[in-house]
Amino acid sequence: MPQPTSKIGNKIKLIRNVGIMAHIDAGKTTLTERILYYTGKTHKIGEVHEGAAEMDWMDQERERGITITSAATTCHWLDHKINIIDTPGHVDFTVEVERSLRVLDGAVGVFCGVAGVQPQSETVWKQATRYGVPRLVMINKLDRVGANFDRAVDSLVDKLGANPIPVTIPVGIEDSFSGVIDLLTSEYITFDGEKGEAVNRSPLTEEQTELAAPYREQMIETAAEYDDELMMRYLDGETIAVEELKAALRKGTLASEIQPVFAASALKNKSVQPVIDGILDYLPNPKDRGAVQGVHPKSGETISREPKPTEPATIYVFKTATDPFVGKLTFFRTYSGVVSVKDVLLNSHTGRSVRVNRLLEMHADKKTDVKELGPGEIAAAVGLKGCRTGDTLCAKEHPVALGEIEFPVPVVRVAIEPSSSADERKLEDALENLAEDDPTFTVTEDHETGQRVVSGMGELHLEIIVERLKREFSVVCRVGEPMIAYKEGITAEGMGHYEIDRTLPNGTRQFARVELLVKPSEPGSGFSFTAADRLLPSRFLEVVETGARQGLSVGSVAGYPLLDDISVTLKSAAFDDEATTTELMQAAATGAFRQACENATPQVLEPVMELEVEVPEEFIGNVLKDLNTRRGQITHTDPQAGSQIVGAVVPLSTMFGYATTVRSLTQGRAAYNLQFLRYEEVPVGAKGRWWA
Repeated sequence: MPQPTSKIGNKIKLIRNVGIMAHIDAGKTTLTERILYYTGKTHKIGEVHEGAAEMDWMDQERERGITITSAATTCHWLDHKINIIDTPGHVDFTVEVERSLRVLDGAVGVFCGVAGVQPQSETVWKQATRYGVPRLVMINKLDRVGANFDRAVDSLVDKLGANPIPVTIPVGIEDSFSGVIDLLTSEYITFDGEKGEAVNRSPLTEEQTELAAPYREQMIETAAEYDDELMMRYLDGETIAVEELKAALRKGTLASEIQPVFAASALKNKSVQPVIDGILDYLPNPKDRGAVQGVHPKSGETISREPKPTEPATIYVFKTATDPFVGKLTFFRTYSGVVSVKDVLLNSHTGRSVRVNRLLEMHADKKTDVKELGPGEIAAAVGLKGCRTGDTLCAKEHPVALGEIEFPVPVVRVAIEPSSSADERKLEDALENLAEDDPTFTVTEDHETGQRVVSGMGELHLEIIVERLKREFSVVCRVGEPMIAYKEGITAEGMGHYEIDRTLPNGTRQFARVELLVKPSEPGSGFSFTAADRLLPSRFLEVVETGARQGLSVGSVAGYPLLDDISVTLKSAAFDDEATTTELMQAAATGAFRQACENATPQVLEPVMELEVEVPEEFIGNVLKDLNTRRGQITHTDPQAGSQIVGAVVPLSTMFGYATTVRSLTQGRAAYNLQFLRYEEVPVGAKGRWWA
């Protein structure tokens, strides 16, 4: 491996790794296209509504006008390098947001100036909070009818618990939106030229000064809270320099305690450049984020890796994708050290060595070869065999594992088969490739029918998969009706006892006995196993837990998998040194677990979804009546500029075909968002109940 250079070390502070995240149709890709144009990465602006967006490179994305897969690109602004990941806004593709946020240093949250916080923007905000990603906010679409900057900002507080601090505010609104006031410099900014590329600054008028005063006061007060000296000078009425204000606001942003807010209309080319400046001013570089924490894959010892070129190489794989020209692409983030072409690295998850054949800087589906990458870079590699999302690649002499990513469970299934027997092998290989690339897409076999079953996050997710099979892999499929991913769950404590005591024809005795207590645990807590000390030797304790986990695969009511929110306690066990093997003890544990679950009042559970529908006022009655027939429980209704936002909790089993129905009920004017909430018991006699 080549010696790291000081040149690489000096560049780290000039890197920004940023995600663009929001609800579907809030303007994420439109913003990204403007950033690429103004930074000189592209020479024309690709419009989403025209199917010409650079970042929406898949055919399905351009046809549907939505982002399906996260796309990475790199651009430069004021000597800084900005690595951008444009993420999807549709809930079916939330996996793309999850794994992108895992490796990003900062994010830009885009919110519609009319709707404010919407369901999926709430989801991605929580994901960013979970990963501790600092954010700034862009209130977009302020040129639209019904836009209201203050209302949108207030929704960040009310729905997200955020602490938004405007640093630019709009001048005019809707059709009269003409520019923004920079609260730091007290200037009026307009954007002229054919594409808004000419940024003009002018002093504020008396009316604009009056408009800006309360916002500027709030901003300065907030900044002063992060610098004691500034606070004293502010209280003494002294003037505070712009750079001092920026530094204090940056401190609060990096601590994820505040979020600078920018007013804009990306589609109208207004106020995108201040957002780019804000990415440099307020979002962290890799050094700001500090050392990454991992563990030794064998000893479990905690290991830190600083973002320095002199540290051992540490690389995290956050995505894989199949490219028709170069084969398997592995997207990664370098946390420490330097990686170069021809390096051999250790995959700490598999224990195997991998060779780096090519390193690529990505621009959507376009690629540029590079020779080496230092800490803080986001790029892709070719030739990393056997690597999957969540793997850590590291220097062989310095192994470390950075941990895996947890993904949501698929809730919709369909049976799939090739249209001809000649395509059977092609379908199998294609599904394997797609499942490797998408952790929320799974392929199983129904043992009763022998059918191949694919599972995903929703109808759209599976529809896109089928389209990709046809377009990318030339496999035409027949697809069954959507099925619900039911589960079973226990509702009480239950005891299970299972004993194996037999003599084989050859006179060999086999013996094992296990008694387990199961009880439901808190939702989302997962499977837990405990046992009293010295109840069994360690070699048997491990297989008892394994056997109990195996029992989760099939429930006793209808054969659906068990929800894993179960606490298991080993109450007693018996073994014989000569007659007991680990296989026998594991089988006894599986039998005891299943018997215990049978005694714990098991019930069939169905996925329940959180629905939010935006409905024109005149159609609200039609939509509420329809939701009632679908076992929907209305949670809230919020008035909004000529429409109502209806929130409801509704079983997934009743929601197939809802897109067509709601369009029919509202003359095509409604929009809705549906996302998984939790599993609940299926009511007796309910429409859609599995035994109905």
